Amino acid sequence: MNPQKILALQFKYLGDAVFITPALRALKEFNPAGELHVLVPAEVAPLLKNLPWIIKIWPLPRTRGQARLRETWPIIRSLRREKFDRAVDFGGNDRGAILSYLSGAKIRLAPDHHRLLAKMCYTQKIADEQLPASWVRRHLQLLEAWNVRPPSSTRLEIATDPALEKSAAAPFPPGTILCHVTTSNDRKQWPPQSWATFYQLARAAGWHLVFSTGPNPREQDFLAQIKRLVPDAPVLPTSKSLDEFLVWLRHAAAFISGDTGPFHFATALGVPVVGLFGTGDSLARSAPVYLPAQIIAAADCACDRLNKNISTCDEANPCMGTIKPAQVLARLKEILAQQGG
Repeated sequence: MNPQKILALQFKYLGDAVFITPALRALKEFNPAGELHVLVPAEVAPLLKNLPWIIKIWPLPRTRGQARLRETWPIIRSLRREKFDRAVDFGGNDRGAILSYLSGAKIRLAPDHHRLLAKMCYTQKIADEQLPASWVRRHLQLLEAWNVRPPSSTRLEIATDPALEKSAAAPFPPGTILCHVTTSNDRKQWPPQSWATFYQLARAAGWHLVFSTGPNPREQDFLAQIKRLVPDAPVLPTSKSLDEFLVWLRHAAAFISGDTGPFHFATALGVPVVGLFGTGDSLARSAPVYLPAQIIAAADCACDRLNKNISTCDEANPCMGTIKPAQVLARLKEILAQQGG
C-alpha cells in the first residue's frame, strides 16, 4: 500500500491504553513508511509517548461530563490540518466517535456499540458482539477490516522517559517486590487480611515488600486497613507524575496485584508479575494476554454470574478470598527463580 497517515484513538482508562499497543504495532508494520499518530486523554499520554514507532501522541484534556471546548478545539483544528487518511477508534464510545469524525480522516473504523453517534461518525463499523472478549484479540480483529495482519509480537509494550531514568531514583532498595493492593473495582481486590498474611510470609522468607495504592480516599482507606494489620509494612510514597511512577515500577524486582492498570504497566515494562484474577470479566478480557504462570485465578463466585457490572461483592465467600497467601508466595518464588533472583 502507499504510505498513509493513520490516527488511532482510545478514550477509556489507563490500563486500556496498554492493551492497544499490540494493535498499534500491527498498524506500524502494516504501514511502515507511513505515519502513526495516537489521540488519547492527557493523563494517558505518558504510557505511549516514549514508544519510538509512534510519530506523535496527541494528549487531549478530559473531564467527565465536560467538553472543555476552549482547550480541545485548537487540538482538533491541528488534527484536521494533518489530513489523516484513516482513523481507528479502539474504544468506540461517544467521545471517540465525535473526535474521529472531527479529525477529518476519510476512513473511520470502530467497534459498533449500536449508538446513534456511531452511525453518524464512523464510515466502517464492526458489531461489538462479533469481536472477542479479550482486549488484545478484539483490537487486532477490528483491524482485520483493513486487512491488517497480527503483529510480529502481541506483547504489551510501553517505555519510560529516558531523561527521568537518570533523575527519578526508585524510593526502595534493589530486589524490592512492589505490591499494588487496590483496583478500580472492589470485587477485583484481594482482602486486606490476605495481603497482611502474605506480607508476613514473604518477610519471613527474606523478601522486601512495599505496598502501593491509588490516591483516592477509597484506595487509601483500603491500604489503611492493611496497615492496621501489619503496621511495619512500608508504603510507596506518592509519585509526582505517572512518568515518575513508571520509572520506579521498572526497577521493581517483581510486581503483584489484581487486574488493574499498574499491573498491565508492569508487564509492558518487562517486570516479572503475579496477577490475582478473580472475576470472570478479568479472566475473559485481561488474562488471555498473560502466560499461565503469571496469573493465579480465583474460584468462581455467584456475584459474577449474576451481574458483571456491580462493583462490590456481598457473597460470604467472594472469589478473591479463595486465593491463598501461600499460593502467591510459591508463585513469587517461581518467577524470581526464573529471573535468577
